[in-house]
Amino acid sequence: MSTQALFPTLFSPFQIGRHRIPNRIVFTGHDTCLPEDGTVNDALVAYLEKRARHGTGLIVLQVSGVHETARYTSHLLMANDDSCIPGYRRLAEACQKHGSVLFAQLFHPGREIMESADGLKPVAYSASSTPQERFHVMPRALSGHMIEEIVASFGAAARRMHQAGIQGVEVLASHGYLPAQFLNPKVNSRRDDYGGSFVNRVRFLDEIIDEIRRQAGNELAIGLRISCDERDEDGMTQEIAVETLKHLESKLDYASVVAGTSASLGGSVHIVPPMSYKNAYLQDEALALRAGLSLPLILTGRINQPHEAEAVIRSGAADLCGMTRALICDPAMPSKAMDNDADGIRACIGCNQACIGHFHRGLPVSCIQYPESGRELRYDQIDIAEHSKRVAVIGGGPAGMKAAVIAAARGHRVTLFEAGSRLGGQANQAQLLPHRAEFGGLVTNLLEELKRSQVEVLTQRNVTPTELLEAGYEHVLVATGAKPYTPPLERMGDLSVSQAVELLAAKNLPGGHVVVYDSQGDWVGVGLAEMLAKAGARVTLAVNGLHLGESLQSYVRDGAARRLHDLGVQVKTYARAFGVDDDTVYCYHTGGGEPMVIDGVDHLVLACGSVPCVSPEDEDRWQGLPISLIGDCLAPRTAEEAVYDGLKAAVDI
Repeated sequence: MSTQALFPTLFSPFQIGRHRIPNRIVFTGHDTCLPEDGTVNDALVAYLEKRARHGTGLIVLQVSGVHETARYTSHLLMANDDSCIPGYRRLAEACQKHGSVLFAQLFHPGREIMESADGLKPVAYSASSTPQERFHVMPRALSGHMIEEIVASFGAAARRMHQAGIQGVEVLASHGYLPAQFLNPKVNSRRDDYGGSFVNRVRFLDEIIDEIRRQAGNELAIGLRISCDERDEDGMTQEIAVETLKHLESKLDYASVVAGTSASLGGSVHIVPPMSYKNAYLQDEALALRAGLSLPLILTGRINQPHEAEAVIRSGAADLCGMTRALICDPAMPSKAMDNDADGIRACIGCNQACIGHFHRGLPVSCIQYPESGRELRYDQIDIAEHSKRVAVIGGGPAGMKAAVIAAARGHRVTLFEAGSRLGGQANQAQLLPHRAEFGGLVTNLLEELKRSQVEVLTQRNVTPTELLEAGYEHVLVATGAKPYTPPLERMGDLSVSQAVELLAAKNLPGGHVVVYDSQGDWVGVGLAEMLAKAGARVTLAVNGLHLGESLQSYVRDGAARRLHDLGVQVKTYARAFGVDDDTVYCYHTGGGEPMVIDGVDHLVLACGSVPCVSPEDEDRWQGLPISLIGDCLAPRTAEEAVYDGLKAAVDI
């Protein structure tokens, strides 16, 4: 069957301004933390070029600050002087030689300032002195002179992009950034020509677009990114978004539609919606928003697979689809779809851990399933090994599966031994928790890669070092995982106590008052609390940390916090459990306060992490064979580290 028959619209060309986009797949602008000094570097070029090489139609570069006051993090690109032009030219040439079209995002955050380079609280500017809730910023209202200066800086940045060979620019009025702060009457309380009526509030954007056209000419495509709804009671509404697009339609070549705002915890979840949101969840809103508009539209919002994008476009909700995390997870997604290999696409699971999660920690972008992302300079091409070896992988969790696939790709003869009846390890348990079913896609994707490799897979097989030596194996990758950790609890009674993993497989959950003791701050504690509360238990979540879900990416955590609040789950923080009696759990307040007593308890659940299944004594048994410990048997961490361990160890054989 031809690609045209499978995805007839997705792989058809589309015109934006004077530029022909070869297909409707868009790698939308997203911060990568790859630039180190505000300029384009080799890592960013390699990252974007890989997506271009595999057939992405339109690539939109991450935000570029247009003015010195636009530095909202310490690692964004800056386009505020001509020295940036050669770097942008490198990017344009790298992407365009593969047929992709490259646009750039022009950006000023206004009051949405996350950090400064030197650790001092930055001076932030906005339409008015309206506080920002999420980052606790009180901005200074822009003077008329500074408004003129920033408007001119948008035009100058666009001119530089055009000189560099970039084909279009996208002005960010989305997610509560500076243009949206002017549009929103709950933020903009000005009494001059930039406040009050809609015509005044849209004036800032009007002038920016006019200045871009004046300085950069007519060949440059101009787009506007805007939130269809900021998902906050003080945020910009869909009515304002529609009015803005209708007002600017004659000046724009396209619009890019998202949801949410950076200004609040609830609104920011929609910047990168996690797996708790259904795929293509903004489709109906986009249909309503574009009624009466002829402006070409890009829609973003958990559009993960080619068939989803095809359906969105055919519905009329959009002309092109932003598929950013899908392309982080599988840069070859477009070429696989064009080759009718939909089963071979590594589907994003919306975990947010290594993409936006890395950004929030100031780390380069990556993916828990595909750690090669963001590390293209090292792992873009997996080389064939100089000498093919017989390699044993012991353990079929994510670490072992990834290691086996990569070792086989390098030409080694690989056998994967799994003691159980199925592969997947702890990822099989993770998918059993509420809103985590999609996590099982990690296993599904790795199983497909194993199926396509030359790996021999043997389940229900325990092996010893002696057996492997006698069979002629030359290297062993040990990935036998971890087992639940039980903290030292003083037992002064007969309170029923379970490990978290026991409840995940249980047919009947405990009722009454259940305490979940969470010493890790990860998905296990919050997930079990939600599961038990939904089953009718009265739940107390005792967290040994500052807040629930402390180890989770914030958008995942904040969604979980909302659900637990709605279910009536009581959360106690700074709690270290040290003992139990018949119906009481005793905790220390880790800030140095008085003991915390939770009484009337019927059941205690321990979500306290794991310990490696391979002890130092076990490791010594392998003397005589080169071994590598990977994943949780090396140190219990997350699926991200397990998969990356597998990649690194296999590349090093």
